[in-house]
Amino acid sequence: MNPDVIILAGTVHTMDGMLSGSPAPQAVAVRDGVIAAVGSRADAAGWPAAEVIDFGDAVLTPGLVDCHIHPVFGLELTRGCDLSGAADLAAVRALLHAEAAATAPGEWVRGWGLDPNVFGSAPAHRGLIDDAVSGLPCLIRLFDGHSALASSRAIDIAGVTGPRSFDQAAEVVCDGSGRPTGLLLEAAAVELVARVVPAESFAERKARLAELLTQFSRSGLTGAHVMDCNDDSLDLYRALEEETDGGLPLRLRILPWCMPGTGEPDWRGLAEQIGVGGRRWEVAGIKLFVDGTVDNGTAWLFEPDAYGESVAPFWPRPEEYAAAVRYFAGRGIPTATHAIGDAGVAAVLAAFESLPPVTLQGVHRIEHLETVPDELIGRFSRSGLIASMQPTHCTHYSRADHSDNWSTRLGTERANNAWRCADLRAAGTVLGLGSDWPIAPFEPLPILADAQLRRRSGRPGEQPIVPGQALTARQALEGYTSHAARAAGEWQVSGSVTVGKRADFTVFDVDPLAAAPDDLAAARVLATFVDGQAQHSAVGTGRQLA
Repeated sequence: MNPDVIILAGTVHTMDGMLSGSPAPQAVAVRDGVIAAVGSRADAAGWPAAEVIDFGDAVLTPGLVDCHIHPVFGLELTRGCDLSGAADLAAVRALLHAEAAATAPGEWVRGWGLDPNVFGSAPAHRGLIDDAVSGLPCLIRLFDGHSALASSRAIDIAGVTGPRSFDQAAEVVCDGSGRPTGLLLEAAAVELVARVVPAESFAERKARLAELLTQFSRSGLTGAHVMDCNDDSLDLYRALEEETDGGLPLRLRILPWCMPGTGEPDWRGLAEQIGVGGRRWEVAGIKLFVDGTVDNGTAWLFEPDAYGESVAPFWPRPEEYAAAVRYFAGRGIPTATHAIGDAGVAAVLAAFESLPPVTLQGVHRIEHLETVPDELIGRFSRSGLIASMQPTHCTHYSRADHSDNWSTRLGTERANNAWRCADLRAAGTVLGLGSDWPIAPFEPLPILADAQLRRRSGRPGEQPIVPGQALTARQALEGYTSHAARAAGEWQVSGSVTVGKRADFTVFDVDPLAAAPDDLAAARVLATFVDGQAQHSAVGTGRQLA
């Protein structure tokens, strides 16, 4: 064995499922982008290598992978001012006023990350923002990514004068006289206005995407499951890869959307994209939706929410969703289905339970699972489906006292079934974790912490939300490593520090399995490696040895 590089650390958590009492390894050898050996520092002394990198007492783990993220879609969703930190309507209006003052002639005022809790019990309405933006056209994305608020001028420019009909469960919300309120629910309705907003150039989008992927790498990510594929997504990834010698700084597994109103010719076109890719990116599955979100009343619940909403499926004819699942699963194409409400999760389970075993091929997942009753936990474990969840959706957007919009809509019983991570793990379910950026921040260390705390890390005064659903430190790390690999059908090649697997690593300045969660959230990522090549290295870390 003649490795290209040897990496040394105080502790190497292999995450290979072995929990023996033997000392953790401290050395990993890499050759041609693959792990060639794992052992002690004494073992490493006998491995000849062109390069040795010593991280001292640091901790090395398999590379962290975000199981649900939106890089290119996020570029559009994060244009303009960040409203995610605004605690009330006055703060929102102040930020929009400043953004409007800085808006060039002919451009639109943009905002994103708006929390519906700022409206209190009042409905969102364009009248609440028109004067704040000085009458300019304005489009604001709410934090859930499934809704937007448009100003009166924006509605007029888009020519939206009243209700519309769609192939999916979307709505142009109107008042009693039929005039749009400015609130747009779900993608088809939002697109009516979004399509007339001045677009960024390809070069501008490419530059923003390059910086975003660099930030992902610096945060500790070596891979991500990308849950969208816009018109120019593949062109952007291809262009970025062509500009960099080593390729993208992390691996991207891309799943284009399959939407209502489509049929087999459309599905065939999506299937033909599977396998398209480059060195570190590939179209590897299909993303579907059966509902929207609790916060805007478009989730699919067995019983209506407090406002009589969230009772309709995203596919108006759910049997067509089941037909799409049957089409892709029968061809061995992995799927991931967005399902937030209890009825939505049940519908996805039913669709897969109806498939004969010979048809059910590939890896299939349900994304989000925000409120799930007891009877669905058992069905989930028996189904073989994988759960993909986002701990910070719980800790950032709901509250222990149920005073938030999400909990108020659901009521106490369903709110107490919130994000049942621990119960799904106890039932034997594979559980991948992620951020859903830009819906919530992408930094993985605070997410690992929040998964254990069931509150926002760094805020010890906050009460945990359904604390019985907290994950252990190991379960949380598995959600970003070994279980993330299983959620992608890639356990044979990734997810653990094992000879023969990809040399993708994340290096921490604390031990993620031993540090207090709040300390972990505030810790530093010292380095990330993909194919054994450093993609990020913090200043002053790692000693190059001859």
